[in-house]
Amino acid sequence: MGLRKLLDAHNPLKMVTILLLGGVVGSPAIAQSPTYGVGRTPTAEELGRMDIAISPTGDELPPGTGTAKEGALLYLQKGCIGCHGAEGLGGLAPALQSKQGADVNVWKKERILPLRSPYATVVWDFIRRGMPLGLEGTLTPNEVYSLTAYLLFLNHVIPEDQALDKQNLPTIKMPIGDEFGKPHEFKLNAPRLKGYPY
Repeated sequence: MGLRKLLDAHNPLKMVTILLLGGVVGSPAIAQSPTYGVGRTPTAEELGRMDIAISPTGDELPPGTGTAKEGALLYLQKGCIGCHGAEGLGGLAPALQSKQGADVNVWKKERILPLRSPYATVVWDFIRRGMPLGLEGTLTPNEVYSLTAYLLFLNHVIPEDQALDKQNLPTIKMPIGDEFGKPHEFKLNAPRLKGYPY
């Protein structure tokens, strides 16, 4: 059967069907070719720039140091105050410290990153990856340590004069403790537990 008969001008549905089937049937064959001819293998340096995940152990943390006092100054200089408000309160962006006292259970407080994070390295990693808005990834390690120290100080996790670094950041006991990952005992069709935070 000739191509002209298949692509009969009086039957556009047949033509569309044939073109679609040809694309679907032909694409796996093209994709299975030994060489795609597109792109290249990334270099070790390129992979290193993308591999920035920080684990709870902090093994991947870069060298650096910072204090809450340095972080407070950076908080102003980098414009954090414009989004999060003075001392992390009152801005349009999420609050960075709780308005409630230390006697209130952490699950009953607002969703505050330095309070609900299971590890201090999570706070460090979030600041490094996501702040400041529009200039993400531009902070130096010292600046990230300083801003992390400032947020932890605001939430009474560390004292103001404690310097954070690669060695001590992973050892900080966070307010959430071990409660961040405790699922309740599951029973089929049981109602959600009162006060269960998830």
